[in-house]
Amino acid sequence: MKRHSITVIGAGVAGLCCALELAGRGARVEVVERGRALGEGSCSWQAGGMLAPWCERATTDAVVAERGASSIDWWSQHFPGTARNGSLVVAQPRDAADLTRFAQRTERFDWIGADRIASLEPDLAGRYRRALFFPDEAHLDPRRALAALVKRLAERGVPVRFGVELSPDAAPGDIVVDCRGLVARDVLPDLRGVRGEMVVVRCRDITLTRPVRMLHPRIPLYIVPRGEGLFMIGATMIESEQRGAASVRSTVELLNAAYALHPAFGEAEIVELGADLRPAFADNLPQVRREGRVLRANGLFRHGFLLAPALARQVADTIQMETNHADIPERRRA
Repeated sequence: MKRHSITVIGAGVAGLCCALELAGRGARVEVVERGRALGEGSCSWQAGGMLAPWCERATTDAVVAERGASSIDWWSQHFPGTARNGSLVVAQPRDAADLTRFAQRTERFDWIGADRIASLEPDLAGRYRRALFFPDEAHLDPRRALAALVKRLAERGVPVRFGVELSPDAAPGDIVVDCRGLVARDVLPDLRGVRGEMVVVRCRDITLTRPVRMLHPRIPLYIVPRGEGLFMIGATMIESEQRGAASVRSTVELLNAAYALHPAFGEAEIVELGADLRPAFADNLPQVRREGRVLRANGLFRHGFLLAPALARQVADTIQMETNHADIPERRRA
Protein backbone atom coordinates (compact mmCIF):
# COMPACT_ATOMS: atom_id res chain seq x y z
CA MET A 1 0.00 0.00 0.00
CA LYS A 2 1.26 3.45 -0.90
CA ARG A 3 2.17 5.33 2.27
CA HIS A 4 -0.93 7.52 2.39
CA SER A 5 -1.76 9.58 5.43
CA ILE A 6 -5.13 8.36 6.75
CA THR A 7 -7.39 9.84 9.41
CA VAL A 8 -9.80 7.43 11.09
CA ILE A 9 -12.72 9.15 12.80
CA GLY A 10 -14.16 7.15 15.69
CA ALA A 11 -12.43 5.03 18.34
CA GLY A 12 -15.07 2.35 18.71
CA VAL A 13 -14.31 -1.20 17.67
CA ALA A 14 -14.76 -0.38 13.96
CA GLY A 15 -12.39 2.59 13.99
CA LEU A 16 -9.70 0.91 16.06
CA CYS A 17 -9.75 -2.26 13.95
CA CYS A 18 -9.55 -0.19 10.76
CA ALA A 19 -6.63 1.82 12.14
CA LEU A 20 -4.71 -1.30 13.17
CA GLU A 21 -5.31 -3.02 9.83
CA LEU A 22 -4.22 0.06 7.87
CA ALA A 23 -1.14 0.62 10.02
CA GLY A 24 -0.22 -3.03 9.54
CA ARG A 25 -0.17 -2.42 5.79
CA GLY A 26 2.17 0.53 6.07
CA ALA A 27 -0.16 3.53 6.05
CA ARG A 28 0.42 6.57 8.27
CA VAL A 29 -2.66 6.61 10.47
CA GLU A 30 -4.19 8.87 13.09
CA VAL A 31 -7.40 8.18 15.05
CA VAL A 32 -9.59 10.98 16.37
CA GLU A 33 -12.52 10.46 18.74
CA ARG A 34 -15.01 13.03 19.95
CA GLY A 35 -15.46 11.25 23.31
CA ARG A 36 -13.14 12.41 26.03
CA ALA A 37 -12.11 8.88 26.99
CA LEU A 38 -12.13 5.41 25.53
CA GLY A 39 -15.69 4.08 25.39
CA GLU A 40 -17.43 7.36 26.03
CA GLY A 41 -20.51 7.48 23.81
CA SER A 42 -19.57 4.25 22.03
CA CYS A 43 -21.93 1.28 21.76
CA SER A 44 -18.79 -0.90 21.66
CA TRP A 45 -18.48 -0.28 25.42
CA GLN A 46 -21.81 -2.05 26.03
CA ALA A 47 -21.09 -5.07 23.80
CA GLY A 48 -21.20 -8.69 24.84
CA GLY A 49 -17.91 -9.60 23.17
CA MET A 50 -19.02 -12.98 21.85
CA LEU A 51 -17.14 -14.24 18.81
CA ALA A 52 -19.86 -16.68 17.88
CA PRO A 53 -20.30 -16.83 14.10
CA TRP A 54 -22.11 -20.17 14.08
CA CYS A 55 -24.48 -19.31 16.92
CA GLU A 56 -25.29 -16.10 15.06
CA ARG A 57 -25.84 -18.10 11.87
CA ALA A 58 -29.04 -19.48 13.41
CA THR A 59 -30.73 -16.07 13.34
CA THR A 60 -28.83 -14.01 10.74
CA ASP A 61 -27.66 -14.01 7.16
CA ALA A 62 -25.04 -16.62 6.23
CA VAL A 63 -22.57 -13.84 5.41
CA VAL A 64 -22.28 -13.04 9.13
CA ALA A 65 -20.81 -16.47 9.80
CA GLU A 66 -18.66 -16.37 6.68
CA ARG A 67 -17.10 -13.00 7.54
CA GLY A 68 -17.08 -13.53 11.28
CA ALA A 69 -15.29 -16.88 11.40
CA SER A 70 -11.88 -15.36 10.68
CA SER A 71 -12.33 -12.78 13.44
CA ILE A 72 -11.50 -15.37 16.09
CA ASP A 73 -7.94 -15.72 14.81
CA TRP A 74 -7.69 -11.93 14.33
CA TRP A 75 -8.65 -11.22 17.93
CA SER A 76 -6.44 -14.01 19.25
CA GLN A 77 -3.52 -12.38 17.45
CA HIS A 78 -4.22 -8.84 18.64
CA PHE A 79 -5.73 -9.45 22.08
CA PRO A 80 -4.24 -12.28 24.18
CA GLY A 81 -7.26 -12.15 26.49
CA THR A 82 -9.41 -13.80 23.82
CA ALA A 83 -10.82 -17.02 25.34
CA ARG A 84 -11.36 -19.87 22.89
CA ASN A 85 -13.61 -22.06 25.03
CA GLY A 86 -16.56 -22.40 22.66
CA SER A 87 -20.20 -21.52 23.29
CA LEU A 88 -23.02 -23.47 24.93
CA VAL A 89 -26.70 -23.21 23.94
CA VAL A 90 -29.31 -24.61 26.30
CA ALA A 91 -33.08 -24.53 26.73
CA GLN A 92 -35.56 -25.43 29.44
CA PRO A 93 -37.30 -28.79 28.83
CA ARG A 94 -40.50 -27.02 27.77
CA ASP A 95 -38.50 -25.18 25.08
CA ALA A 96 -36.68 -28.24 23.71
CA ALA A 97 -38.23 -27.73 20.28
CA ASP A 98 -36.56 -24.31 20.09
CA LEU A 99 -33.19 -25.99 20.57
CA THR A 100 -33.89 -28.32 17.65
CA ARG A 101 -34.95 -25.42 15.43
CA PHE A 102 -31.81 -23.51 16.41
CA ALA A 103 -29.66 -26.50 15.43
CA GLN A 104 -31.37 -26.84 12.06
CA ARG A 105 -30.38 -23.30 11.10
CA THR A 106 -26.66 -23.55 11.85
CA GLU A 107 -23.57 -25.76 11.79
CA ARG A 108 -20.28 -26.69 13.49
CA PHE A 109 -21.81 -27.81 16.77
CA ASP A 110 -22.14 -31.01 18.76
CA TRP A 111 -25.30 -32.29 20.39
CA ILE A 112 -24.29 -33.10 23.97
CA GLY A 113 -26.09 -34.68 26.90
CA ALA A 114 -26.24 -34.05 30.63
CA ASP A 115 -22.87 -35.65 31.42
CA ARG A 116 -21.00 -33.58 28.84
CA ILE A 117 -22.79 -30.41 29.98
CA ALA A 118 -21.64 -31.13 33.52
CA SER A 119 -18.04 -31.67 32.39
CA LEU A 120 -18.00 -28.37 30.49
CA GLU A 121 -19.86 -26.31 33.09
CA PRO A 122 -20.03 -28.12 36.44
CA ASP A 123 -22.37 -25.51 37.93
CA LEU A 124 -24.98 -26.41 35.33
CA ALA A 125 -24.86 -30.11 36.23
CA GLY A 126 -28.29 -31.70 36.43
CA ARG A 127 -30.09 -28.65 35.09
CA TYR A 128 -30.22 -29.44 31.37
CA ARG A 129 -30.66 -32.70 29.51
CA ARG A 130 -29.35 -31.61 26.12
CA ALA A 131 -27.39 -28.71 24.71
CA LEU A 132 -25.56 -27.53 21.63
CA PHE A 133 -21.82 -27.06 22.03
CA PHE A 134 -19.97 -24.88 19.51
CA PRO A 135 -16.32 -25.76 20.25
CA ASP A 136 -14.71 -23.35 17.76
CA GLU A 137 -16.25 -20.13 19.11
CA ALA A 138 -14.65 -17.63 21.47
CA HIS A 139 -15.33 -14.56 23.60
CA LEU A 140 -13.56 -11.53 25.04
CA ASP A 141 -14.05 -8.61 27.38
CA PRO A 142 -14.83 -5.70 25.03
CA ARG A 143 -13.45 -3.00 27.31
CA ARG A 144 -10.14 -4.73 27.84
CA ALA A 145 -9.98 -5.54 24.12
CA LEU A 146 -10.50 -1.91 23.10
CA ALA A 147 -7.78 -0.79 25.52
CA ALA A 148 -5.46 -3.43 24.07
CA LEU A 149 -6.05 -2.11 20.54
CA VAL A 150 -5.20 1.44 21.64
CA LYS A 151 -2.00 0.11 23.19
CA ARG A 152 -1.08 -1.79 20.03
CA LEU A 153 -1.70 1.31 17.94
CA ALA A 154 0.57 3.32 20.24
CA GLU A 155 3.28 0.68 19.79
CA ARG A 156 2.98 1.19 16.03
CA GLY A 157 3.22 4.96 16.42
CA VAL A 158 -0.46 5.57 15.71
CA PRO A 159 -1.89 8.35 17.91
CA VAL A 160 -5.44 8.15 19.24
CA ARG A 161 -6.67 11.62 20.17
CA PHE A 162 -9.74 11.92 22.38
CA GLY A 163 -12.00 14.92 22.79
CA VAL A 164 -11.64 15.89 19.13
CA GLU A 165 -14.83 16.41 17.13
CA LEU A 166 -14.04 16.52 13.45
CA SER A 167 -16.21 16.23 10.36
CA PRO A 168 -14.92 13.85 7.69
CA ASP A 169 -14.80 16.60 5.06
CA ALA A 170 -12.59 18.76 7.28
CA ALA A 171 -10.30 15.96 8.47
CA PRO A 172 -6.64 16.05 7.45
CA GLY A 173 -4.98 13.33 5.41
CA ASP A 174 -5.10 11.88 1.93
CA ILE A 175 -7.86 9.48 2.96
CA VAL A 176 -10.49 9.65 5.70
CA VAL A 177 -12.21 6.59 7.17
CA ASP A 178 -15.51 7.57 8.76
CA CYS A 179 -16.32 5.16 11.62
CA ARG A 180 -18.63 7.44 13.60
CA GLY A 181 -21.42 4.90 14.02
CA LEU A 182 -24.88 6.39 14.42
CA VAL A 183 -23.47 9.93 14.44
CA ALA A 184 -22.84 9.47 10.71
CA ARG A 185 -26.55 9.71 9.93
CA ASP A 186 -25.80 13.26 8.81
CA VAL A 187 -24.41 11.68 5.63
CA LEU A 188 -25.95 8.17 5.82
CA PRO A 189 -29.70 8.80 6.05
CA ASP A 190 -30.54 5.10 5.68
CA LEU A 191 -28.67 4.27 8.89
CA ARG A 192 -30.93 3.48 11.83
CA GLY A 193 -30.43 2.85 15.52
CA VAL A 194 -31.35 -0.45 17.19
CA ARG A 195 -31.56 -0.25 20.95
CA GLY A 196 -29.82 -2.84 23.09
CA GLU A 197 -29.76 -3.18 26.88
CA MET A 198 -27.57 -5.21 29.19
CA VAL A 199 -26.89 -5.92 32.84
CA VAL A 200 -23.57 -6.65 34.52
CA VAL A 201 -23.82 -8.63 37.76
CA ARG A 202 -21.39 -10.05 40.28
CA CYS A 203 -22.22 -13.58 41.40
CA ARG A 204 -19.60 -15.56 43.30
CA ASP A 205 -21.87 -18.59 43.72
CA ILE A 206 -21.57 -19.74 40.13
CA THR A 207 -18.70 -20.16 37.69
CA LEU A 208 -18.98 -20.29 33.92
CA THR A 209 -16.02 -20.58 31.56
CA ARG A 210 -17.76 -19.77 28.27
CA PRO A 211 -20.79 -17.84 27.01
CA VAL A 212 -24.05 -19.64 27.65
CA ARG A 213 -27.12 -18.88 25.58
CA MET A 214 -30.52 -19.91 26.83
CA LEU A 215 -33.35 -19.96 24.33
CA HIS A 216 -36.19 -18.13 26.02
CA PRO A 217 -39.74 -17.39 24.78
CA ARG A 218 -39.40 -13.61 25.15
CA ILE A 219 -35.71 -12.74 25.25
CA PRO A 220 -33.06 -15.17 23.95
CA LEU A 221 -30.59 -14.71 26.79
CA TYR A 222 -26.83 -14.85 26.78
CA ILE A 223 -24.51 -14.72 29.75
CA VAL A 224 -20.85 -13.95 29.16
CA PRO A 225 -18.29 -14.51 31.96
CA ARG A 226 -15.95 -11.58 32.55
CA GLY A 227 -13.86 -13.06 35.36
CA GLU A 228 -13.72 -12.29 39.08
CA GLY A 229 -17.37 -13.24 39.48
CA LEU A 230 -18.62 -10.75 36.88
CA PHE A 231 -21.13 -11.68 34.19
CA MET A 232 -22.61 -9.63 31.37
CA ILE A 233 -26.26 -10.52 30.74
CA GLY A 234 -27.85 -9.49 27.46
CA ALA A 235 -29.41 -8.54 25.38
CA THR A 236 -32.52 -6.91 24.17
CA MET A 237 -32.88 -5.86 20.56
CA ILE A 238 -35.53 -3.17 20.18
CA GLU A 239 -36.36 -1.26 17.01
CA SER A 240 -36.20 2.06 18.78
CA GLU A 241 -33.94 5.09 18.58
CA GLN A 242 -34.79 6.25 22.07
CA ARG A 243 -31.72 6.81 24.17
CA GLY A 244 -31.61 6.66 27.93
CA ALA A 245 -31.04 4.17 30.71
CA ALA A 246 -32.14 0.54 30.59
CA SER A 247 -35.87 0.13 31.14
CA VAL A 248 -37.35 -1.62 34.15
CA ARG A 249 -39.16 -4.11 31.89
CA SER A 250 -36.01 -5.14 30.02
CA THR A 251 -33.96 -5.34 33.21
CA VAL A 252 -36.55 -7.53 34.92
CA GLU A 253 -36.82 -9.83 31.91
CA LEU A 254 -33.04 -10.20 31.62
CA LEU A 255 -32.68 -10.94 35.32
CA ASN A 256 -35.61 -13.36 35.30
CA ALA A 257 -34.09 -15.21 32.37
CA ALA A 258 -30.72 -15.38 34.18
CA TYR A 259 -32.48 -16.73 37.26
CA ALA A 260 -34.12 -19.37 35.06
CA LEU A 261 -30.67 -20.39 33.79
CA HIS A 262 -29.48 -20.86 37.37
CA PRO A 263 -31.11 -19.73 40.64
CA ALA A 264 -27.74 -18.56 41.98
CA PHE A 265 -28.19 -15.45 39.87
CA GLY A 266 -31.05 -14.50 42.18
CA GLU A 267 -28.44 -13.55 44.78
CA ALA A 268 -26.22 -11.66 42.37
CA GLU A 269 -25.24 -8.03 42.90
CA ILE A 270 -26.18 -5.65 40.08
CA VAL A 271 -23.01 -3.80 39.14
CA GLU A 272 -24.10 -1.94 36.01
CA LEU A 273 -27.10 -1.32 33.78
CA GLY A 274 -26.43 -0.17 30.25
CA ALA A 275 -28.26 0.78 27.07
CA ASP A 276 -27.17 2.14 23.73
CA LEU A 277 -28.09 2.32 20.07
CA ARG A 278 -26.36 0.12 17.52
CA PRO A 279 -25.99 1.46 13.97
CA ALA A 280 -27.61 -0.70 11.30
CA PHE A 281 -28.62 -0.59 7.66
CA ALA A 282 -31.82 -2.15 6.34
CA ASP A 283 -30.24 -5.60 5.83
CA ASN A 284 -28.38 -5.48 9.18
CA LEU A 285 -25.05 -5.99 7.40
CA PRO A 286 -22.08 -3.58 7.48
CA GLN A 287 -21.11 -1.57 4.43
CA VAL A 288 -18.17 0.40 3.12
CA ARG A 289 -19.12 3.36 0.93
CA ARG A 290 -16.70 5.67 -0.78
CA GLU A 291 -17.36 9.36 -1.39
CA GLY A 292 -14.29 11.04 -2.83
CA ARG A 293 -11.44 10.60 -0.39
CA VAL A 294 -13.83 9.51 2.38
CA LEU A 295 -14.65 5.85 3.06
CA ARG A 296 -17.63 5.34 5.34
CA ALA A 297 -17.47 2.06 7.30
CA ASN A 298 -20.62 1.51 9.28
CA GLY A 299 -23.64 -0.66 10.10
CA LEU A 300 -22.14 -3.35 12.33
CA PHE A 301 -25.53 -3.79 14.05
CA ARG A 302 -25.13 -6.21 16.98
CA HIS A 303 -22.06 -7.89 15.48
CA GLY A 304 -19.47 -5.27 16.34
CA PHE A 305 -16.60 -7.37 17.64
CA LEU A 306 -17.50 -10.30 15.41
CA LEU A 307 -17.47 -8.37 12.11
CA ALA A 308 -15.17 -5.40 12.79
CA PRO A 309 -12.00 -7.24 11.65
CA ALA A 310 -13.65 -8.21 8.33
CA LEU A 311 -14.90 -4.63 7.90
CA ALA A 312 -11.37 -3.34 8.54
CA ARG A 313 -9.93 -5.70 5.94
CA GLN A 314 -12.55 -4.52 3.45
CA VAL A 315 -11.57 -0.90 4.09
CA ALA A 316 -7.86 -1.66 3.72
CA ASP A 317 -8.42 -3.78 0.59
CA THR A 318 -10.49 -1.00 -0.97
CA ILE A 319 -7.79 1.58 -0.32
CA GLN A 320 -5.06 -0.74 -1.54
CA MET A 321 -6.93 -1.66 -4.72
CA GLU A 322 -7.82 1.94 -5.52
CA THR A 323 -4.26 3.05 -4.73
CA ASN A 324 -2.92 0.49 -7.18
CA HIS A 325 -5.22 1.94 -9.82
CA ALA A 326 -4.53 5.54 -8.75
CA ASP A 327 -8.22 6.09 -7.99
CA ILE A 328 -7.93 7.88 -4.64
CA PRO A 329 -8.60 11.56 -5.31
CA GLU A 330 -6.02 14.07 -4.23
CA ARG A 331 -7.01 16.19 -1.23
CA ARG A 332 -8.04 19.60 -2.39
CA ARG A 333 -5.63 22.27 -1.25
CA ALA A 334 -7.06 25.45 0.23
